Amino acid sequence: MSVQINKEKCKGCTLCVKACPFDALAMEGKLAVINENCTECGVCVETCKFDAIVKIDDMQSDINKDDYRGVWVFAEQRDGKLMSVAIELLGEGRKLADELGTELCAIFLGEDVSNEAEKLIAYGAEKVYLAEDSELKSYRPGAYSKVITAAIETYKPEILLMGATHIGRDLGPCLAINSKTGLTADCTKLEIGDEERNLYQTRPAFGGNLMATILCPYSRPQMATVRPGVMKAAEYDASRTGEIINLAVDLDEYDLRAKVLEIVKSTKHAVSLSDAEVIVAGGNGLGGPEGFELLEQFAEKLGGVVGATRAAVDSGWIAHSHLVGQTGTTVRPKIYFACGISGAIQHLSGMSDSEYIVAINTNKNAPIFKVADYGLVGDLYKIIPEIMEQIDQLNN
Repeated sequence: MSVQINKEKCKGCTLCVKACPFDALAMEGKLAVINENCTECGVCVETCKFDAIVKIDDMQSDINKDDYRGVWVFAEQRDGKLMSVAIELLGEGRKLADELGTELCAIFLGEDVSNEAEKLIAYGAEKVYLAEDSELKSYRPGAYSKVITAAIETYKPEILLMGATHIGRDLGPCLAINSKTGLTADCTKLEIGDEERNLYQTRPAFGGNLMATILCPYSRPQMATVRPGVMKAAEYDASRTGEIINLAVDLDEYDLRAKVLEIVKSTKHAVSLSDAEVIVAGGNGLGGPEGFELLEQFAEKLGGVVGATRAAVDSGWIAHSHLVGQTGTTVRPKIYFACGISGAIQHLSGMSDSEYIVAINTNKNAPIFKVADYGLVGDLYKIIPEIMEQIDQLNN
C-alpha cells in the first residue's frame, strides 16, 4: 500500500501536517507533500476534509483503466441449463453497458452448453466467452476461477457481475483475489456514478438498517455479486446476433483438487421466492406459527409460495429461506399478498417492485397500505378463508 496526495484536491489547510504522528508531511508552497517518514498509518487520510489523501494498493496504482472495457456477466448454469439470475444480470448489464458506451458480454462455462450460449445472445449479450469441458460440467472453484481469471487477463472487462447465489458467493472472492481487485457482495442497486466510469455498488449494511454505496476506483475489473430477483430480466429476442468466442481450457491436477462425487438434490419442499409469480407473505400480525399453516393453504390454492418478514423469522415461526426483505430475498412477483405485515422499510425494499400488492391488516394506518394496490382492513383469519372459498366456487 502507499499514501498519495491529489494535488488538485489539496487546499493547503495543513490539517494533515499537524495530525501526522511521524512528521511525514510538510508544506511545499501551498501543497502538502509526503516524505520518507511515512508509515502508511492512514491518520492523514482520515484527517483530510477534502478527500485529497488516499491509500492506494501498489499492485494497482499503475493500472491503466483505459485498457479495460466491456460489461461482463457470469452466466450460471445448473445441469447444463441457464439459470434465471443470468438473464436478470444481462438486463442490468445492458443498462450499464449502454451508459458506458461499451459492449455487453457473458462468460459461460459448462459441458456441451453451446445451445444455451445461443440463448445468451438472444437475451442481449453481444459476445459470449464460452468454455466447454467435461471438468466444467459442475461448479468447482479451482477450475472455474482459473478459466475465468485467464479470460479476464486476456480480454480485460471493466465490470464483472455475478449472481449472489451459492456459486457466485464462492466464485466472486476467488476471482477478486486472482485479479487483485475489489468485490462488493449482495448488491441491490448498480449505477455509473461519475465521469471516471466508476460503478456505484449499493448494498444493505448493519443488518439492513442502512444502505452502503461502495466504489472500486483504483483497480479493474469492478466486481459485484447481485441478489437474484432484484434486477429486471432481459427480454428474449431470437433475431439478435452476436459472437461466440471459444476459450481454451487448460486444467491441471491442482485446479481439480476439489472433486464432485455426487450431487444430491434435496427432497424437502424447495422455496423459490425469486422465481415465484405469487407470494403470500406473513408478518407479526399472524400472532404465531400456526398462521403460516393458513398461508400455506392459501398459497397452494394460488399456485404460489409463502414468504415472511424478519420479525416472523426471528420469532422462529418459519424458516429463514422464506425471508423477504433487505436481509433476505428481493422479489418482484405478479401478486404479493402482505398478511399481517406492518410495512417496515427493510421489508418494503424487498417487495415494493411487485406488479400488484394486496395488503391485509387490522390497522388501517399501517405503512403497508401506502404501497399496496389493494387493501383489506380486517382480521386475516376471517378474510383469507373467505377468499379461498370464493376461489373454490370459481373453480367448480
